[in-house]
Amino acid sequence: MARLSFTWLATTAALLLPLALRGDAAGMSSYNGLAYTPAMGWDNWNAFGCKVSEELILTTAQKIVEFGLRDLGYYYIILDDCWSSGRTSNGTLQANTTKFPDGIPAVAEKIHDMGLGWGMYSSAGKYTCAQYAASLGAEKQDAQTFADWGVDYLKYDNCYNEGQEGTALVTYSRYKAMSDALNATGRPILYSMCNWGQDNPWDWAQTMANSWRMSGDVYDSFDRPDPRCPCDTYECSLPGFHCSVMNILNKAAPILNKAQPGAWNDLDMLEVGNGGMTDDEYKTHFSMWALAKSPLIMGIDVTMMTAETLSIYSNPAIIAINQDSLGVPVTRVWQSPAQSQNETYSVDAYTAGETSFWTGELMNGDYVVAFVNGGSKATILTATMNDVFVDLVTTGSNAPVSQLQQTYDVYDLWANRMSNATAQGIISGNFTMGTNSTNPTSEATANSTLPMQTYNATQLSYADGLNANNTALFGVKVKTMAPMGTLSARVPSHGVAVYRLRSQGGGSGMRKRDEL
Repeated sequence: MARLSFTWLATTAALLLPLALRGDAAGMSSYNGLAYTPAMGWDNWNAFGCKVSEELILTTAQKIVEFGLRDLGYYYIILDDCWSSGRTSNGTLQANTTKFPDGIPAVAEKIHDMGLGWGMYSSAGKYTCAQYAASLGAEKQDAQTFADWGVDYLKYDNCYNEGQEGTALVTYSRYKAMSDALNATGRPILYSMCNWGQDNPWDWAQTMANSWRMSGDVYDSFDRPDPRCPCDTYECSLPGFHCSVMNILNKAAPILNKAQPGAWNDLDMLEVGNGGMTDDEYKTHFSMWALAKSPLIMGIDVTMMTAETLSIYSNPAIIAINQDSLGVPVTRVWQSPAQSQNETYSVDAYTAGETSFWTGELMNGDYVVAFVNGGSKATILTATMNDVFVDLVTTGSNAPVSQLQQTYDVYDLWANRMSNATAQGIISGNFTMGTNSTNPTSEATANSTLPMQTYNATQLSYADGLNANNTALFGVKVKTMAPMGTLSARVPSHGVAVYRLRSQGGGSGMRKRDEL
């Protein structure tokens, strides 16, 4: 049995443990009782690569706490590749003592003392992607080492797999070995498969992993194509890397329904704040990852975070969609080529400027909808009630769809975005972290408690906050949608418009979940 004697386990961290780990989603399945909602946290790779150290990890963790990100649900601090110095004489993995002079267990304990979870990295191959010792053939020994070190999350990559790929069963068996080994330690460890979508993990990983990467690696671009990411669809023999946000989103669209509570499509880390996209593009990136029910893992230098970046990561109205306990990703209802504008087309440098509409059901009968504009000009996009409730109106039944006859309040989930002044005040340490506010108009002043745009999910879960009509989770009511009506939005270039729809007649009633 792995050591579970850390003092944090029974005290502070037990209170801070997110809903995703507590297993509060009654009646929902997870192979190991974890990740009932998508994981949230931070990983060093996208911003730092192999430039990792004990100081970097602990400084970042402290900032995540100070900025209120832990309390929003960013729980896991994940140490990616390049931490190792190989194996000891008995084959046990060991950390680089120059990078981690106090050792991994000491770092893990400090992370836990901050009320955070500790994540680490290995690969289902002979070497990791950076050519350090990996775990293929040593799953039991390495899993026990991770458990003994206090690991709560394992990212498990796919490099140097010695040809053990090509069929679903071969890849399943290779990754199942570590899944079984982690479970055998007795320590709850979230298992994040990173096999880049090879051999279609969305068809078989639900019974042995908490998430699976469905694509090659993301990079900090909205839609620029790159020959190193050669595929445009999920059917891909060479997943590659340098995949843009729109490339991954379009590949994910047909398979999002394969996710379920405890087992999620992972669209890769969030690039928000790394500098390669505009503010509207970052809002689209963050929003669509959240609505797709992808894990929300920040991949930036948190210590250099700008106010604009913090205000995106700190939008509780969007996070509440990601953490919704029904666990249903959005569906892309339609995707259209660029629309004519003054006899020209809204193409940009890389794409045909497509637009799309997405819809998804939420636990309490609400719906979330999103318009995405991939074109180079702002455009007005419109959806009908039939678009919103597409799965109800296309069942083949002649029964009336009651939702079409209801009136819905429409809440803009970005309309109450934290101001740059407030975000900068948080970064500068001018605000104290307070309890959840229900004041719909308050704005922060120096040395004051934070305003209502912030949220503390460790005090009030997202589900309870929605039931209490906490204003931070709703954005701003901007309109109503009449029975059989339409919804329109002016969406900026490369931008998104995201709305929560709530029936004025109460809960809309939940349909039976579609089969995987």
